[in-house]
Amino acid sequence: MRIVVAHNRYREAQPSGENTIVDAEIAQLTAAGVEVLPFIRSSDEIPSMSKPAKALLPISPIWAPKAQHDLDRLLVEHRPDVLHLHNPYPLLSPWVVRTAHRRGVPVVQTVHNYRQVCSSGLYFRDGVICQDCRGRALGVPAIVHRCYRGSRAQSALMATTLAVHRPTWRSVDRFIALTSAVADHLRDYGIPDERIVVKPNAIPDPGTPTPPGDGFLYLARLSPEKGLDLLLEAWRRHPDGALGPLRIAGDGELRPLAEAAAAERGDVTFLGPLDRAGVSAALADSAVVLATSTWHDVLPTVIIEALAGGRPVLGTALGGIPYLVGADTPREPAGTGPAEVASAPAGSAGPAVPAGIERGEAGWVVAPEPAALAAALPVARAGAAALAPAARARYERTFHPDVVTKRLIDTYAGIAPTAAQDRARSGE
Repeated sequence: MRIVVAHNRYREAQPSGENTIVDAEIAQLTAAGVEVLPFIRSSDEIPSMSKPAKALLPISPIWAPKAQHDLDRLLVEHRPDVLHLHNPYPLLSPWVVRTAHRRGVPVVQTVHNYRQVCSSGLYFRDGVICQDCRGRALGVPAIVHRCYRGSRAQSALMATTLAVHRPTWRSVDRFIALTSAVADHLRDYGIPDERIVVKPNAIPDPGTPTPPGDGFLYLARLSPEKGLDLLLEAWRRHPDGALGPLRIAGDGELRPLAEAAAAERGDVTFLGPLDRAGVSAALADSAVVLATSTWHDVLPTVIIEALAGGRPVLGTALGGIPYLVGADTPREPAGTGPAEVASAPAGSAGPAVPAGIERGEAGWVVAPEPAALAAALPVARAGAAALAPAARARYERTFHPDVVTKRLIDTYAGIAPTAAQDRARSGE
C-alpha cells in the first residue's frame, strides 16, 4: 500500500502535538510495511520565502498554486492508493483534496480541530465555549472578534476560506474523527456516518505500569482553556492536605497562578515544564491524572499517557475527554451548546457516586464547574487504585500503536481497492 501523507507543520517555536502525532503515525505506518510518501510543508519556511511567494501567502489558504503543482507531480509519478491529509494551513490549502481527486486518488483527512466551522479551530473565545459561526454561510462573528491570530484581516481570510471550501470538505472520502465528539461535530457539519471513522491517536507503550502513587497530577499547557483556574477553585474547597498532593506541571501564561497556589498551600507543588523523563516520574508519583479543560478539548494526549501508565483520569465532560476515559454517553455535538448541556449525564453502573459524576471505564467526568469538580476529587482519590488496571486495559485495547495502526490501514484499504488493483496489474 502506498500513501501520501500531507501536512503543513506548525512552527517549531510553537509546540505542536499535531506535528508529533503526524511524525509518530508515519513511523508506525512504515513499521507496518506501508510505503509512506510525505508531502510536508512547514510554516517555518515562510520567513525565507521569496518576495513573489510571500505575495501569494494571503490567498494560499484558499488556493496554494505551488503546492498543487508539486502534489500533482507526486501523484502522477507515484500513483498512490490514498492521500491522507492532516493540517492544510496555510501552505497546502484544502485545494489538495481537489488535486488528489482530479488524479483519481481518494482522500482521508484526520480532523484535529473544529476548523471546518470555526476559524480558530477551538470553539472557544474570550474564556467561554463559542459556536457563533455554526450554521452560517460566512463566519462573520469570527471576523468581528478577530478569532484567527488576533487579526480582523486574517480572520476574514480564514472565514472566506471555510466558506469557499465547504464543498471541498464535504467531498473528502473518509474522515478520521479522533473521538466520538469529533464524529458528532462532523455529523453536525453534514458528513454522513458512513464516511466517518473514529480512530484516536496512539502513543508508544511505556511498559508495565508502576504501582499507583498518591494524589493528583495536572499536566497541561498553562492557558485559560485548559482549566487550571477551575481546578484550583475546586481544590480550595477542601482543607489543605485532605486530598493528598496536587502536582502541577507545564508552562504558559497562567504560570503565576500555579506558582501562587504552590506558595499558598502545602499540598500543591508546581513542577514547571517537564521533559519526557520528568513526565514519567510525575505520573509514577501520582494516582490520578486531571484533565479539567473548559473548552471542547479534542484529544488531550496526557490522558492517553495516563492510561498507558495505569492511571485513571478525572476530567471535565467536554470534547474528547469522555471518550478517552470510556464515559462517552450521547451528548450535544461539540460547540453546539453550553458546557452544561454538553456535559455527560450523571449515573453509571458500579458503586454509587454522587449525582453529577459520570464514571467511565477508566475514570470520571463532571461538568466544568467548581462544585462538581470539588465533589469528584475525593471520589477519584478513593477509587484510583480500583480503576488502575482498567485504565491500562483501555490503553491496550484502544490506544496501543498496534491497534490504532491496524485501524488506520483498514481505513485506507476500505477506500483504495481500485488503485491497489491497478498497480498490481501493472506489476508495481
